Amino acid sequence: MIKTDILIIGAGPTGLFAVFEAGLLQLKCHLIDALPQAGGQCSELYPKKPIYDIPGFPEVLAGDLVDNLMEQIKPFQPGFTLGERAETIETLEDGSFIVTTNKGTKHNAPVVAIAGGLGSFEPRKPLLENIESFEDKGINYFVKDPEMYRNKKVVIAGGGDSALDWSIFLSDVASEVSLVHRRNEFRGALDSVEKVQKLKNEGKINLITPAEIVAVNGNGALKSVTITKHTDAAQNIDLEVDNFIPLFGLSPKLGPIGDWGLEIEKNAIKVNTFDYQTNIPGIYAIGDVNTYPGKLKLILCGFHEATLMCQSAYQRIFPDKKYVLKYTTVGGINGFDGSKKEAPKAVVKSIN
Repeated sequence: MIKTDILIIGAGPTGLFAVFEAGLLQLKCHLIDALPQAGGQCSELYPKKPIYDIPGFPEVLAGDLVDNLMEQIKPFQPGFTLGERAETIETLEDGSFIVTTNKGTKHNAPVVAIAGGLGSFEPRKPLLENIESFEDKGINYFVKDPEMYRNKKVVIAGGGDSALDWSIFLSDVASEVSLVHRRNEFRGALDSVEKVQKLKNEGKINLITPAEIVAVNGNGALKSVTITKHTDAAQNIDLEVDNFIPLFGLSPKLGPIGDWGLEIEKNAIKVNTFDYQTNIPGIYAIGDVNTYPGKLKLILCGFHEATLMCQSAYQRIFPDKKYVLKYTTVGGINGFDGSKKEAPKAVVKSIN
């Protein structure tokens, strides 16, 4: 049985930052995540994609943000149960919880914070015959390492931000990039649409619209895709490719957490805006997994929610103690590993 003060379900940026805020309160954290590494979607889906709305970072790669968060929480020595999914929850007589994973690992804590992002997610796959036989053999639904497409012929399908952004990015990596969309209009940011148009005019991207991929071909590995162009005289094109990346978004699911008796609204967990607690006392939801009036699904909002959640968790764990907020510039950081960071104290000299 793993015991901790706050059990965090989800090791994405919000869950990781919660470890830091809890550590300032001298609360221990343990994290559960179904993925084999910490970082959530930032590590699993787009580690090389830049993020522009993190305070203090004009631009930071998603993977680098995770690395920085892991370095930030190192003094607080969090525990991790990775590659396992939180399956069931049980409330004990003392008000604490036991959360058991799909592999039978049990965790006990007086506070549970669900920071599961979009929940468990699956890519929306195009309905193409035999597509599964080419998965990881030329067909990938995420871009984890752009270098694997170096000097390759790549075709991307989709009309949203991901399809546009990766077409732009890979135009400097792949030998050939083709973007296929069933409409002439795109759903992504105007700036990205204009960049794709510019790259098309420069001959760096093949833009094929309105069209859709109707077949994937090969023997053991992907060799080509068949594209139908939706013009007055519809025609099929066989395009030789090394890689096909369908980017049609994700299908988010709460998974087993949806059966925990929490109040759910549109596949998200309802919380109050005071401390982001759910309808079950002691269970909180922070980050993209929660919903409330005015909710914005931004990493920086998750950081804010994690901070207030930890303050509330402290009062729940120590109802008789009064916590006095101390700025890190004043109190410094006392790590559980014996380390201490503090600002240098001003030297006061008397003048005779």
